[in-house]
Amino acid sequence: MESRNLETGNIKSKEQVGQHVDTLYPEVLVNQDLFGDAVDGENREHDMNMWAAAKSHPKACIWAFIMCFTIVMESFDMFLNGNFVALPAFQKKYGVKVAGQDGFTIPTRWQSALFQSGQCGAFVGVFLAGPITNRLGYRWTTIMALMLMNATIFISFFADSLAVLTVGQALEGVPWGLFIANSPAYASEVVPLALRGACTATLQMSWSIGGIIVAGATYGYNQRGDQWAWRIPLALQWVFPTPLLVLIFLAPESPWWLIRHGRKEEALRSIERLGEKSGKNSQQTLAMMERTVEIEAQQGGTPTLLDLVKGTDLRRTTIICLMYASQNFAGNLIANQATFFFEQAGISTNKSFQLNLINSCLQFVANACSWPLSAWFGRRTIYLYGTATNAFLLFLLGICASIPKTHATNYAQACLGVIISFVFAGTLGPISYTIIAETSSVRLRALSTGVGRAAYYVAEIPMIYLASKMLNPTGWDLAGKCGYVWGGTACVCWIMAFFFLPELKHRSYRESDILFNRRVPARKFKSTIVDVKDNE
Repeated sequence: MESRNLETGNIKSKEQVGQHVDTLYPEVLVNQDLFGDAVDGENREHDMNMWAAAKSHPKACIWAFIMCFTIVMESFDMFLNGNFVALPAFQKKYGVKVAGQDGFTIPTRWQSALFQSGQCGAFVGVFLAGPITNRLGYRWTTIMALMLMNATIFISFFADSLAVLTVGQALEGVPWGLFIANSPAYASEVVPLALRGACTATLQMSWSIGGIIVAGATYGYNQRGDQWAWRIPLALQWVFPTPLLVLIFLAPESPWWLIRHGRKEEALRSIERLGEKSGKNSQQTLAMMERTVEIEAQQGGTPTLLDLVKGTDLRRTTIICLMYASQNFAGNLIANQATFFFEQAGISTNKSFQLNLINSCLQFVANACSWPLSAWFGRRTIYLYGTATNAFLLFLLGICASIPKTHATNYAQACLGVIISFVFAGTLGPISYTIIAETSSVRLRALSTGVGRAAYYVAEIPMIYLASKMLNPTGWDLAGKCGYVWGGTACVCWIMAFFFLPELKHRSYRESDILFNRRVPARKFKSTIVDVKDNE
């Protein structure tokens, strides 16, 4: 038997009636009224500037920021581990004596294990994120991850050995993977075109907020000589999940996800909650989304991981993976281990914690500066200039570390470390998330952002070991000379981006689909004209 969906005109089998299923909207491509609404909706988004979009969609901005704020938990823990290895009490409890050095040092293998375990757990989480999100939606997937986060913090807090702490970090990493896969996708889908750059860039701001909290907490407790020097900062992780869980429960689901699953009425309500109070505007936005979903649906049915490497989606997946992986190769690992880097550059322990707090606050300022930058300049331009600047600064860091060591050269290395972190936090860091969110197709977004983040961890896990080996006195003890290594890898990132990174600023998701399907070369994306009435 068959029944007809009166709203969409699609035929559904008896088994599908009463269930949420992927529903196509072919009428939006043939019905002239609906098609006209879709065209008007897209033109209206193109005509909005950032300020006008922010005034008309303040709630969308708030919900995007709240979802991105889940990243603060991964950031908090990553920076926390970087500070633990520099805490005197933690070093005394778990460290070893090194010949020729005062105090204790955490062995390189355990430093690497602490940094890598969470990322290994997150690697699992990002692969779970796509299938779970496709089935449950962004909201319920994130709520489930927040509940899991609350539970796994107990293991780290009560850990009495480096082995148990490492296991706790690994288990905490699983929800991190769900957060980082879903946040850029959700943020890019709930805001208008003009706000996609600024709102997805708040992911990097969440990293900075986590860094500031950690820097403040560890600076406040670094002179304690007991276990609470690190247990109290660990307990601060419980501050985030429960309030965020309540807020995400109240958040609207992405209208793009709802449309793709045939829940048109819910999508319309979500669009209205996000800021489209005018009935006419909300209907136009809905028709615009339906049009894009239908164009993509004609290329395939229910998305699978295998779709990521088929046809033109392989190119999009490759760009996303390279963008994510490149975050590890242009100075970011120096920022993640800033306190320890400052100590190895010859700065005292207390001064190193002070510098780390200053560094984290400056990263927050840089993140705020990235918002107008994303409105004024293209994604490709910001990424190329940011990477080139950091490559130059990293080589300069290596030169400073190569000349005879003095008080001045120590502070020069520390200042360069701060500047490198600032440039990363204001340019290639936040703009990478924008590029990642905009490059994927709507149909495969939940999967592609997850797989892209997996590429980040594949690159980061060995790089963390390498970074620890380069900085640690029990390793290669290179200190600032690691700038030569990261400067070289930053140059490789710049070359790859110059040839393969397309410019997607001011492009709707429909236009992006068409440009990729037409196999337009990356350097011609900006100049290629796509007619508003084109469907392929």
